[in-house]
Amino acid sequence: MKAARISFMQMMLFIRRDMMLFASCAAPLLAGVFFRFAVPVMERALVSWTGRTEVFAPYYGLIDLIFSMLAPIMFCFVTAMVVLEEHDDHIENYLFITTLGRKGYLISRIFLPVVIAFIMTVILLPVFKLTALSAVEVLFLSGTGALQGIIIALLIVTLSTNKLEGMAVTKMSTLTILGAFAPYFVRGRISYILSFLPSFWIGKTIYDHKIIFMLPAILTAFLWIYILMKKFLRKLS
Repeated sequence: MKAARISFMQMMLFIRRDMMLFASCAAPLLAGVFFRFAVPVMERALVSWTGRTEVFAPYYGLIDLIFSMLAPIMFCFVTAMVVLEEHDDHIENYLFITTLGRKGYLISRIFLPVVIAFIMTVILLPVFKLTALSAVEVLFLSGTGALQGIIIALLIVTLSTNKLEGMAVTKMSTLTILGAFAPYFVRGRISYILSFLPSFWIGKTIYDHKIIFMLPAILTAFLWIYILMKKFLRKLS
């Protein structure tokens, strides 16, 4: 564990020298400020201008959901870029034969960033939320947001061979969060066409306020992670 911690700190120093990656880590905080303060102001202005009773308000739950995924997604995107660069330079092969090993490498590049993102979301979501989320819902969104971040990171490192491809795959992999929009915009059983996405069940949980949907959200997320992790480990071997 000590080797994994040292490797993680070395990665953080590398990220600090890359302004694009460093700025990505600050994005969740900036987005939280925008969601919490700018969106309600825009809501009041649009209600006054259009004469409607509400414009963005019905989607506040969706905004909270998206915010809960931001920190894990951005943190995992950053670490995925580091993994791809190390793969380009064949650095990971040298790391595997040190005391770090493959297990320590996965801990330092995926597990620790996700844990930090989870803690960050648990702290920031109650501050920037737009709806009355219970403690259980905050923990659920923080946890499933972390799982979604792992999924996107594994998609990036599995489907890409270099950082340039990684940027393109990142755009594609973020489409996996679109399932969260289905309960809000798609009516009827046709919405279940996206039920293979964990984000769909996360959206159902928040939209319908039914705890029962938490189970398929977690199960589908772990299924995605299991499949992608096997592919990633095969790529590393």
